Amino acid sequence: MGETVYSWGHGRRYNDFPTYFRALFSERVQKVSIDAGFTCPNRDGSKGKGGCTYCNNKTFKPTYCNLENSVSSQVQKGIDFFARKYEAMKFLAYFQAYTNTYAPLDDLKRLYEEALEHPKIIGLVISTRPDAVSNELLDYLAELSKKVYVMVEFGLESHLDRTLESINRGHSFSESVWALEETAKRGINNCAHMIVGLPGESREELLDQARTVSQLPVKNLKLHQLQIHHGTILERQYSENPEQFQLYTAEEYIELVVDYLELLNPAIIVERFISQAPPDMLIAPKWGLKNFEFVAKVEKRLAERNTWQGRLF
Repeated sequence: MGETVYSWGHGRRYNDFPTYFRALFSERVQKVSIDAGFTCPNRDGSKGKGGCTYCNNKTFKPTYCNLENSVSSQVQKGIDFFARKYEAMKFLAYFQAYTNTYAPLDDLKRLYEEALEHPKIIGLVISTRPDAVSNELLDYLAELSKKVYVMVEFGLESHLDRTLESINRGHSFSESVWALEETAKRGINNCAHMIVGLPGESREELLDQARTVSQLPVKNLKLHQLQIHHGTILERQYSENPEQFQLYTAEEYIELVVDYLELLNPAIIVERFISQAPPDMLIAPKWGLKNFEFVAKVEKRLAERNTWQGRLF
């Protein structure tokens, strides 16, 4: 008996990003993080002050990102960092910190094109908010995506407006739907980013999220478990009312992820299940699992349950 091949073309039990990415590019490709000095409409007062309740942007910024460095010097430093490990590889410039479309279009073009000038950069990954892109910007990115790889990563975080309000997100779910539809119809790659386990969201609502996301033109999906970081509003809320938080154990979260995958449209490429924060910034939950270890546990559980992404879609 041969191995089962699923609708995404291989035998892994979910439509995983690394396999897709290797097939898309003929060589090894790595993201290089860039901090281009953006702020966010939820910090500078245009949407709100103080940011989202869970946000401490230091949790995901490599040390080579530094505002004193120009985009091109950050690109070079990032490339040098990875070049020590691998000889032949190409790179994507990952505009990661805060809201990377939140500036006048001419400034954005200058920053993006500065990154693309490097001969080893073959595309852009732009992390932003669904309420911080305009038709004009998306038209420009659509043109750009005919020449290089372009991925716009949207922080949706939740499909429930009451949650978006309680985490001080500053946009509605309908704005998320608009952003995904507008990128998709222009042929721009998109990624939806969801936080699993935000306060007040039940397990059933999270599974409903999988059904909701499955009906949208989502190309890639990033999930991550709710984490409470030092220096956030969430830290204070957690210390005052811990009972309002459903912090999953690793085992509970694995089970939830498998249930979520079963409901998920098999065409959606799953980029990740968890995020890792520096240990000194993390209050809870402390699982001590690296990303690849978590993926192995999810795959083991999918096999034990003899299930796969989209089985119940």
